[in-house]
Amino acid sequence: MTSQSVSLTVADPNDLSAFKKELQEAFALAVVEEYGELQNGPIPSDEDLDKSINAPGAVALRILRDGKKVGGAVVTINQETLQNTLDLFFLKVGEHGHGLGYEAWRAIEARYPQTVTWQTHTPYFEKRNIHFYVNKCGFKIIAFHHTRHPDPHHPGSDDTIGDEGFLFEKVMR
Repeated sequence: MTSQSVSLTVADPNDLSAFKKELQEAFALAVVEEYGELQNGPIPSDEDLDKSINAPGAVALRILRDGKKVGGAVVTINQETLQNTLDLFFLKVGEHGHGLGYEAWRAIEARYPQTVTWQTHTPYFEKRNIHFYVNKCGFKIIAFHHTRHPDPHHPGSDDTIGDEGFLFEKVMR
């Protein structure tokens, strides 16, 4: 756990270019470790990121530690059903292992206290993410998506790495 203050702020539109670059750098670490060199550009692609950030109900959040940008998240908030999604979540390269991710997740939960359920997903090979969501944050795995059981909510992704993975859910009440 960190003794430093973790907070959230809505990402400034002028900061979105840096936000996307930092997210892609963070995601690249695990992809390169698993598959070697990135073959087809950054993951997720700029187009996929723009779709997520600009989707109806989406909110891009900056994760701050003592006022310094250390990561970010994109959440989609459904004001009618209160069934929300954590679409993207990252800590900048070099910021892992200090308890910031858990504190940031708690800050997201606190920011949206009316949430009934949260859903998120992660690639199958991301053991660190699976551990984080299940063992730290209290999510349950509710599906495994792959070519024979595709994710109906994320069709047409530009990256094949995201095609196989786990869907998680956390019931809040």
